[in-house]
Amino acid sequence: MQKEPMLEVTYKKLSEELENLKTNERGNIAAIIDEARAQGDLKENAEYHAAKDEQGLMEARINELTDLVGRAHVIEPSKLAHERISFGTTVKMVDQDTDEEVVYTIVGGTESNPSTGLISIQSPMAKVLLGKEEDDEVTLVLPSGKKTYDIESVSYVEIVLG
Repeated sequence: MQKEPMLEVTYKKLSEELENLKTNERGNIAAIIDEARAQGDLKENAEYHAAKDEQGLMEARINELTDLVGRAHVIEPSKLAHERISFGTTVKMVDQDTDEEVVYTIVGGTESNPSTGLISIQSPMAKVLLGKEEDDEVTLVLPSGKKTYDIESVSYVEIVLG
């Protein structure tokens, strides 16, 4: 069972969602199913079938959240040194060919959002970056081809999730 690194705020959010699904939503959907069942013929009862479908989706989400919360490894990045790239590190790199600057922060898979610069610690890019320091050179294999970057800075910046 592989641990899932995540921020405490993400862990709390997932735990709250799981608790709400188990304690409130299960009962709500059960009541809707009972009400639809009371209407008679189940073969042509659209409300009943829609509620059963919703129940299946909800149970799948409960299973997914139970797994994630059970494997969670909560990490507080502000307590890490960040001299080398690790979980929670913000890294600023410069493309050696174009001088284009890029900034990424290493986060857990559930927090990942590459379009905002948050990359999963399990991603190929993060795996190459982990352990590197300021002034190191890294070559990344991207969909557009190989690119070589100079690591300009390695730091901790508080992560704000949307």
